[in-house]
Amino acid sequence: MTKINKKLLSATLMTSVAMVAATASFSAVGGYVPYKGSARAAKPAPAKAAEKPVEDHSAQALEHATVAASHGIAGHASMLTEHAVVALQHAQAAEQVLDGEAKAHMTEGVKHLNEAIAHGNMGHADMATDHVNQAITHIKASMGK
Repeated sequence: MTKINKKLLSATLMTSVAMVAATASFSAVGGYVPYKGSARAAKPAPAKAAEKPVEDHSAQALEHATVAASHGIAGHASMLTEHAVVALQHAQAAEQVLDGEAKAHMTEGVKHLNEAIAHGNMGHADMATDHVNQAITHIKASMGK
């Protein structure tokens, strides 16, 4: 083996060991760190960025609300709040383009998500979970489910 290959192999091995050790220590402390985006400067949005269809927003709202509810059942008020905030953003986007009964249900879902966030911020996981479950019911109804 040449000297360069040995150095490259050694560096690769050291990097792999460091990555495994970091992953193991991260899991050992139970450290969940939510993704906050890249530290690099954000690229500007394309001039004609297409808005997501209402179905995408409704589906995302439902998905995050469901995850929020599961965290609430586990007593994780802060994680419930994080997912409820994302669900609220999608629900509000869907609400803007809906009409009729679907809009009325999404509006009720938005109200319950706001209540869930308020209770989650106070650490009331049980009350927040009740509101998230009500929001899920209304979001589903707005989707015709």
